[in-house]
Amino acid sequence: MHFSFIATCALFAGVIAAPALSSKRHVVHERRERLPAGWRKEAKSPSHAVLPMRFGLSQSNLDRADEFLMDVSHPSSPNFGKHWSPQQIAETFAPTEEAINAILDWLTESGIDKERIKLSPGMNWVNANLTVTEAESLLQTKYWHFIHVGSGTSHVACDDYSIPDDIRKHIDLITPTVHFDARISKKKQKRSLTSREAKLNARQTLKTKYKLGTSIGNPGDGSLPKAGGAVAHLNNDLANCDVSIVPDCLRALYKIPIDYPVAASNSYGIVEYTPQAYLPSDLDLFFANFSPALVGSRPEFESIDGGLLQTIVEDFNYNGESDLDLEYSMALVYPQSVTLYQVGDIFEGASFNNFLDALDGSYCTYEGGDDVTEDGVYPDPYGSGYGFYSGSEACGGFAAANVISTSYGYNEADLTAFYEMRQCYEYMKLGLQGVTFLYSSGDYGVAGNSGECIDPTTGAYNNGTRYSRSIDNEPLKADVSVGTSGMFVPSFPGGCPYVTSVGATQVKPNATVTQPEEAAESVIYSGGGFSNVFGLPSYQAEAVATYFAKHSPPYGADQYNNSQTSRGFPDVAANGVNYVIAIDGAFSYVYGTSASSPTFGSVMTLINAARLNAGKSPVGFINPVLYTHPHMLNDITEGGNQGCGTAGFTAVKGWDPVTGLGTPDFTKMVEVWLALP
Repeated sequence: MHFSFIATCALFAGVIAAPALSSKRHVVHERRERLPAGWRKEAKSPSHAVLPMRFGLSQSNLDRADEFLMDVSHPSSPNFGKHWSPQQIAETFAPTEEAINAILDWLTESGIDKERIKLSPGMNWVNANLTVTEAESLLQTKYWHFIHVGSGTSHVACDDYSIPDDIRKHIDLITPTVHFDARISKKKQKRSLTSREAKLNARQTLKTKYKLGTSIGNPGDGSLPKAGGAVAHLNNDLANCDVSIVPDCLRALYKIPIDYPVAASNSYGIVEYTPQAYLPSDLDLFFANFSPALVGSRPEFESIDGGLLQTIVEDFNYNGESDLDLEYSMALVYPQSVTLYQVGDIFEGASFNNFLDALDGSYCTYEGGDDVTEDGVYPDPYGSGYGFYSGSEACGGFAAANVISTSYGYNEADLTAFYEMRQCYEYMKLGLQGVTFLYSSGDYGVAGNSGECIDPTTGAYNNGTRYSRSIDNEPLKADVSVGTSGMFVPSFPGGCPYVTSVGATQVKPNATVTQPEEAAESVIYSGGGFSNVFGLPSYQAEAVATYFAKHSPPYGADQYNNSQTSRGFPDVAANGVNYVIAIDGAFSYVYGTSASSPTFGSVMTLINAARLNAGKSPVGFINPVLYTHPHMLNDITEGGNQGCGTAGFTAVKGWDPVTGLGTPDFTKMVEVWLALP
């Protein structure tokens, strides 16, 4: 599973390395091929502005990641289930002393005083505040202001940067550079606000942020579930599952048992990003109709970096995701407990890295916290009171649940390859510790969030429809639509080989739960395709080779990475169409892989309960077992995932980049996992 940039898709990878002529020669380390959607370059950055530079040190033994993870995750390994301790992981992957000294020597030789240079607590980042002039000289680049056309927000970044050839092997990435969205460091007037001022300020922030759709959890985020119409009549009849999915439908489809015996140490985590928040009254309304024993029950609440259940705005845009995730996960795994990881305050927000920081103190960056170029920074620098978090950034201290489901995602093209690879290796480390990570694969078929595709000539987003809703929850409205075709856009982290990517299916119209499902083609299309960053993992090699040998898609390298050497996704699927949820006091339909991921995660949580009650370890990283025993999944062979002016890929016998290996069969899956050590 050794990662490498795909040579045949250098346009996508965003990294160009020139051949070294001498140890003094600078080589391009990262280059951004396109701006994220909605941004434009403005003016040159002032030379005196201060940039909080972070130098990410290359970790040791990453070339053995496949070996290590397969040793505890592959069903044929004698060490299956013998997960590592955090200390063992920290010691194995810590940057070498050589790498640390090389970076420190480079900075001091470049005129940076030793007093300005700090090593992060995890010893994996070197930090130094530099002026734009110093940074440009050090990295042989130019820094620019970029403006977001929707909000007017200003950020600073460069188009590429270079470092000495003999230093390059010691550095993963440097920020702020080509990564978005970086902010110029400046004095901020932090003041105390009255409760009324703070809430009005928070409400206005939400009204403004929903238009952007550029960060995780904002109501314009294309990875959020899609709203359907109101449910006219509740119906728990299994004969109605082709038009209304309720918990009993999923139990019938996937043979999920009811009231499965509790395992004391079992845990299931759902991750939400503020301002997304559930409403307690919605949970009770749903449970009263579909799981009466849960009325009054709430998830165990873990607030990370000021995560809060905001109530200043209540509608589908702010409650739909969290209501959906919790109503179904809690109902399906009862009486197992569910933990809600609520990440980020209203103003700074959060990213996947903020969450990972909270689980693993060694992953934290600057001053034991987060990376200011991508992630929320705390204490919140803009104020205090409601919606502002004044505490320290989370850096370890939060326990990882055995299974963690996340229903959010980025376009792979919006982040640099180094940033994505560094985060992906963190999922590998958590997998070594026995954690199962599931991510939804996306709702736009082969296109990116909101249907975005990439112009093969300019490298810019050239089509797709962007959606917005009013603060009063009007129906989805298209506000931008240009073009009808382009290059496919994989999702992230769905394309990371160390997570389990979950696509979407649906019950066929007029069919029953005893008949095979098909790929989701109602309102949404199951996200799927091939990564432009991550190489083909060993556990998936045979499945991908068989797919191309028998069902080679009719598209060329101008539309997707057809090298047959890259990671394919999704791995599995679950129903994602016509879910009935209680939302803002009423019942409505919802669609998305946002539903598929927590459903599949619920199945894995019950399998963990069986293993733990048998005195065995949690399942941990599940992909090697899934691909070794595909018979325990319901193969999906109908439907497709259109997008970017094409029919997309097609669901076929065996693995495919639409529904992966298929949907779960709990009875078969628990039998396989209970037979393992």
